[in-house]
Amino acid sequence: MSWRKTDIEHLRMEFIWIARETETSKAETCRKFGISRKTGYKWLRRYQTEGLPGLAIRTCRPLTSPLGASGAVVTAICRLRNKHQSWGPKKLRVLLAREGFRPTELPSLVTIGRILARSGLSVAKRRGRPRQWPQTTPLNDAPGPNDVWTVDFKGWWRTGDGKRCEPLTVRDLYSRYILCLRPMKRSRSKDVRKVFEELFERYGLPKVIRSDNGGPFASLTAPYGLTRLSAWWLTLGIKPDRIEPGHPQQNGGHERMHRDIANEIARQPAPTWDEEKVRLEQWRIEYDLQRPHEALGMKTPGAVYHCSARRLHPAVPYAYPVTFGRYRVRENGCIRVGGKDVYLSQALTGLEVGVERLSTTGWRIWFCDLTIRESDPKPETQQLPALPMIPETVEMCNLCPDNKVLPMS
Repeated sequence: MSWRKTDIEHLRMEFIWIARETETSKAETCRKFGISRKTGYKWLRRYQTEGLPGLAIRTCRPLTSPLGASGAVVTAICRLRNKHQSWGPKKLRVLLAREGFRPTELPSLVTIGRILARSGLSVAKRRGRPRQWPQTTPLNDAPGPNDVWTVDFKGWWRTGDGKRCEPLTVRDLYSRYILCLRPMKRSRSKDVRKVFEELFERYGLPKVIRSDNGGPFASLTAPYGLTRLSAWWLTLGIKPDRIEPGHPQQNGGHERMHRDIANEIARQPAPTWDEEKVRLEQWRIEYDLQRPHEALGMKTPGAVYHCSARRLHPAVPYAYPVTFGRYRVRENGCIRVGGKDVYLSQALTGLEVGVERLSTTGWRIWFCDLTIRESDPKPETQQLPALPMIPETVEMCNLCPDNKVLPMS
């Protein structure tokens, strides 16, 4: 024997059929069905006014919700989400306040998330973060703007015309302000230096520039990993700062910005390379001046960043001590010390180095405040004093206590 399957609507219909009998007690029928008399009379009234449709299940949602989001707010949230597809509830709530909605009209972050989910505009959840490796090399802190700039090349993609787009990105670590987002046709030191000359003219000089260990920012063979670009930074008083190889999480803020570029720009490339360049610049302006940042208290990077007081001046030679010899590195990366060619690095071509004399045969070569090379000084041969001539009338056995030769008496 199978169980009889009944739903709530059939139970209500059965209650109505029994309760409508003239000789049946309505209170007894309510107790039989396990409901209150108030509920029973409610079903009877609905059946009398609406018929069988009145017994259908109705929602318990209130007719009015004073704290609910209005239609204008929901429309604005969907419009802003379609415009900024990677922005979450926190940033969308700030944009709603900018558009003039009163604080009492602003929904909570949970409500905005629910509105996005019901509208089909929520982003799929990402996988968990990978395991963080411990940092062994201390990196410079950024207590204020222009203390540390970060630089890197965004992974390349092809535009609609088949050209390769590889943007150079420069960002202030403290304010998250993007200083440069420019696609480069070549990643040579000469081309990147022109971009930094423009940045230094516009924003001033930072104290530190942090990069990875790839070119043209670092070299695996040159002393201290110097390249022509990073050597030029040193002459301007800018210290190069590099993360550990294979640890991009040490420059995590910059990589996070690259992910936004990949989601909003690279995923749907422009038809031409020139149009992509314009899109990147518009995205940079929006990121700096419109996009609120959670780490900045939902302020924009442009509201926190200010230009550096250190300005770019004409090249001034590094002030080595007066006791140092000054040599200019030739095109082959060598200088001539003591009549011999000493190889330093072609990254220092055209720059001055200082030579510190350690001894008559030893020296140490400095580039700014870095020791580039140091010779192995040969031990100096000591000249022994000549022995006095011993006359024939002197006997070797007659010696005084201080080992002086005395004549015979």
